[in-house]
Amino acid sequence: MQYQEERTSGCRISDSWGYRGLKTIVLENELVRVTVLADKGADIYSFVHKPTDTDFMWRTPWGVRDPRLAESPTGDAASVWLDHYEGGWQTVVPHGGYADRVYGADFGIHGDVNTIPWDAAIVEDAPERVSAMFKAKSVRMPMTVTKTLSLAAGSAILSVEETVMNEGEQDLDFVWLEHIAIGPPVLSGKSRLFVPASRVLSHPESIDQNSKLEPSFEGEWPNVNAIDGSVLDFTYVPAKEDRSLDMAYMTGMSEGWYALLNEETNLGWAVSYPVDVFKYLWYWRNFGGGYGYPWYGRCYNAGLEPCTSFGNGGIAQAQENGTAFNIRAGQAVSVSIKAGPFTGHGTVTRVDPQGNVTLEEPSVLVE
Repeated sequence: MQYQEERTSGCRISDSWGYRGLKTIVLENELVRVTVLADKGADIYSFVHKPTDTDFMWRTPWGVRDPRLAESPTGDAASVWLDHYEGGWQTVVPHGGYADRVYGADFGIHGDVNTIPWDAAIVEDAPERVSAMFKAKSVRMPMTVTKTLSLAAGSAILSVEETVMNEGEQDLDFVWLEHIAIGPPVLSGKSRLFVPASRVLSHPESIDQNSKLEPSFEGEWPNVNAIDGSVLDFTYVPAKEDRSLDMAYMTGMSEGWYALLNEETNLGWAVSYPVDVFKYLWYWRNFGGGYGYPWYGRCYNAGLEPCTSFGNGGIAQAQENGTAFNIRAGQAVSVSIKAGPFTGHGTVTRVDPQGNVTLEEPSVLVE
């Protein structure tokens, strides 16, 4: 937009930015600023809470790289994706998980729409509300993905409206993952994780030499068996000194939401999502473990990722275990996700579908 109103207050939006050569869209109001890399998957690269100058999105040590300017030194399907993984929040469609071959197509890890440029357009620009629409087509499946991000005045909650359309003439199984990675300062050894009552599943095998979870564990939230015989309470987030790297999954929730609250700063991050589509919440626990490529022990982050399916093995594994999401030829599926910061202390008892957080204050013993 060449003649966009350049406000200095209220809701604001601009598509006139670039970051490291990538077209970038910025949405903001008095409480938050959201930065989206339109040319790289429409990734939400930054989500800043202005009053505390806090960015909730985790950043990889290597940061943003323009895929158009770098050629991977190998053809390894995992490395190609990881070489350009900057952290933040990716929409992962149609293949969430490790590389595999499905429907005759080779898919790299978490392929493929988050590695390509998306069309972007400002669709609403007023002091009361701003919105941008992003659209892309999968390279290796006949699927179109559209998402609209919106901010309203006076609210820290980002509204994400997404639709996946099967433009093929055959029904297709796919995996849809919202790959949200949260890092310091909100994430720390002082943070607590809240989810609805659910079942916790650990990965079928240890994913790293520093994995701590007992493989193929299943039990009630929040307790999970560890390899050493101890029981871990998933409500509490380990510090980086834990030096662990694991994958777990929560399922069986009556509602789709989670909240991460730092009890030292009373600042938290909450996400709500439709549990009828995203039946699993993936929990990537990268707590200082992960030696060798690409982490080299440098990383401390939690991936809390709503997903249609179980397991990190991609579409074929989801087909085998009966959790692949099927979309009929010519049909579409739409979801509404709300995400944003909140402040307070106590126990999070609910995040409603509009992203509003309910906190239960800690009781005080009076003698």
